Amino acid sequence: MKHSEIKNRIIETASSLFYKNGYNATGINEIISEAGIAKATLYNHFKSKEDICIAYLQFKDTTFIESIKEYTASKPKGKLQVLAIFDFLELFFKSNEFNGCWCIKTISEIPLDNKKIRKEIQLQKKVFIQFISKLIATNITTIKEEELDSKSRKIYLLYESAVGESHLHQANWPIKEAKNLCSYLLE
Repeated sequence: MKHSEIKNRIIETASSLFYKNGYNATGINEIISEAGIAKATLYNHFKSKEDICIAYLQFKDTTFIESIKEYTASKPKGKLQVLAIFDFLELFFKSNEFNGCWCIKTISEIPLDNKKIRKEIQLQKKVFIQFISKLIATNITTIKEEELDSKSRKIYLLYESAVGESHLHQANWPIKEAKNLCSYLLE
């Protein structure tokens, strides 16, 4: 098996385990066992569990951003394309894979002084806000340039709270309410 294929298998295995069971509850030996590799193989690809965590976060984020971009682009231009981020979230919520926000789950398990993981999560959230900003700018012509950052951050907060609350309540009403609030923000 190629070097990159092994690395991808480690990342996918760790991603599944971290997202399902949590970062702290998943041990290196469990990743090795589930991936069907030797310990030396894992350490040839990653120096530490923290490095595996960074790869996990990047894997989840890349998959998420690609999927949400594709989904929103498939919707009619205008307000519906912006609101589609909540439709995307509702589809994810209804899937068997939904277990809340991987970033929030991870950040809640690391010490405050772990700057490497925190910085990666902050970067991912910043990229998501930029994505929302671009969605708004290309679909809502009535929003002024000086309002764009604030609107984008507000919609981001609605989305993030909908993720957390739908996971907590095991219900989709937080997603629906967040979408309704977003609709008001876009007027």
